[in-house]
Formats: sequence, C-alpha cells, structure tokens
Amino acid sequence: METFWYGAVTLMLAMYVVLDGYDFGVGIAYLFVARTESERRMAAATISPAMSGNEVWLIAGGGVLFLAFPRAYAAGFSGFYLALMIVLWLLIGRGLAFELRSHLDHPLWRRLCDVAFAWASLLLAIVFGAALGNLIRGVPLNADGYFFVAFWTDFHTSPDPGILDWFTLLMGLTSAVILTWHGANYLAMRTTGELQTKARAVATWSGYGTAVLVALVLSAVSVVQPGFRLNYDTHPIGYGLPLIGVTALAAGIIFRTHNRDVVVFSSSSLLLLGLLAGTAWGSYPNILIATTDPSHSLTITNASAGPYGLQVAVWWFTIGLALVVTYQASIHRLFWEPGKRGPIVPSAHE
Repeated sequence: METFWYGAVTLMLAMYVVLDGYDFGVGIAYLFVARTESERRMAAATISPAMSGNEVWLIAGGGVLFLAFPRAYAAGFSGFYLALMIVLWLLIGRGLAFELRSHLDHPLWRRLCDVAFAWASLLLAIVFGAALGNLIRGVPLNADGYFFVAFWTDFHTSPDPGILDWFTLLMGLTSAVILTWHGANYLAMRTTGELQTKARAVATWSGYGTAVLVALVLSAVSVVQPGFRLNYDTHPIGYGLPLIGVTALAAGIIFRTHNRDVVVFSSSSLLLLGLLAGTAWGSYPNILIATTDPSHSLTITNASAGPYGLQVAVWWFTIGLALVVTYQASIHRLFWEPGKRGPIVPSAHE
C-alpha cells in the first residue's frame, strides 16, 4: 500500500510539472516572442483558461503527501521553510501580474506586469529544479527525522549542504531551459503567424540547450548520489524510464526541424515524465535521503500513515483523481484550437 501512495505522489507532482510547466515556459519565453500587444494577448490567451486548474495538481500532490507520508511532509516543510516561502510569494506575484495586467489600461503598467510574470515564471522554474536537486542529493536529516539547511554553505555536496550548491544550481538551470523548451513548444502548437514563428525559433535553441544540460545532469547524478544505481542494477527494467525521456528529447529535436508542433510538445511532455519517473525509481523507497546517516532517511515505511487510513483513502483518491482529470481534459479540449482567445479583457487601444 505504501508503494501505491509513493506512486500516487510521484504521478501528481509529475502531472503538475508537465501541465503547469508549460505555463512557466510560456512565461519565460513571453518577453522573447511576444513583442506587440496583440502577440502578448494571444500568448496569454493560450494559458489563461487552464493556468489555475494546472496548479490544482501541486495542491493535491501536497495533500496526498500529507495524507500518506505525514512525517516526510512535516520534515520537508520545516526544513525547506525558506524555499517554500519563496515559492509561495513567486506564485502569488505571478498570478497577480497575469490577472491584473488588463485592469489598468496604461503601457507602463502592462509592461511592469509582463516583466513580473516572466521573471516569476523563470525563478519558479529554477527554484523547483533546485528543490528536485535537493531531493536527489539528500538533506542532513537527524535521528528525529528533521533537518535544517542554510540557503548555501560552501557550494559543495557535502554531508552538511545548503539549499544551493553546484548540483542544485545545475538542476535549477536545467529545469529553466527544459521548461522554456516545453513552453515554446506549447506556444508554437497553440498560435499562428509571426508569434508561432518566433516561438519555434525559441523552441529550437532551447531544445539544443536541453540536450546538453540533460546529459550533464545524468552524468552528475551518478556522482552526487551513487545509491541511485542500486534500484536500476537490481531491476534493470527501470533503465527504460530515463531512456524514454532521452528518446523523446531526441525525437523532439528532430521533429522540430519539420515543425511538427504537436509531436514536439508531446516529446517535451514525455521527457519530463520520463526523467521524473526515473528519479522516483532511483529514490525508492526513500522519500527524503539523509546525507548524514543512511539510517536517518525517511522512507515509505517509516514515514507512512497507518495502514487503515491508507486503505480507506484509496477510494477518495480515485474519485478526486477522476474529477480532476475530467476537468482538465474538458478545459484543454474546449480551448484547443490554435490562436483561440481565452477570457482576456481587450485593451481600449486595440
């Protein structure tokens, strides 16, 4: 049962990265591709119908983590308190910039909101990437299952690391470039004309950047966390997960040259799913890996809730997941047509 909930948390967080990830990517690419007011409104319209709905996956993932693994939830939220506050304020700032942009019809106000939206999207991508780097590298858990990490120490992956070191910064940069590629692919798929042409250009160079950085990360993981190979060596079928991601990346780069936008967006989605699933495979059964003493790690066994609660919750989880998937599928299908406008208030000057 614990393995089921480990998979459920992984699934929900992976869905958040794929769905809200293209929102982040559109935000990062926003200032590069949307030069005119009409282009900015078209770019915003591609994500406005589903942006808030995409964030439901993050909330639900946190809720499932609290339900199934309360000790890991408590340790993570206390140890990463500063990082979580940064994420919260960036999400608030990003949402406000997006929603309030059309409330004041002044070029300076709209430009300010555009810059805030783009920078918040970029910083969120970096922070989430660095957070994943911390989970892979491990944290200094004590015997009670709690930890504290400074913002940075000496930038080495030592037994007493900071939130930021060379590996987590590499993960943050990789996350930003992958999501830029993902978002540019989404824009190319959902827009037409000059905006689509510029989105395809951003998708081209960010795709090559993604290939370089993914290669660096895959090489670095074996150095930073050698224990990851244990599950792969024991169950070699797991090698198929990162292989799917790498294959999808190669396919995306190739099909980008032919402007097969739907195929390339599917490839970037599959890359994210493959890499995240591969990370979960290597981490299992650990949820939080201890850099101090391996026995201090929080696993699906010592961090889980009681068996009765986990069994009862399966029914509610199934119902809730079905509702979320149905809602998301309906919204994306309704607003699927390229260039279709969402609920953006038009400017008085257009």
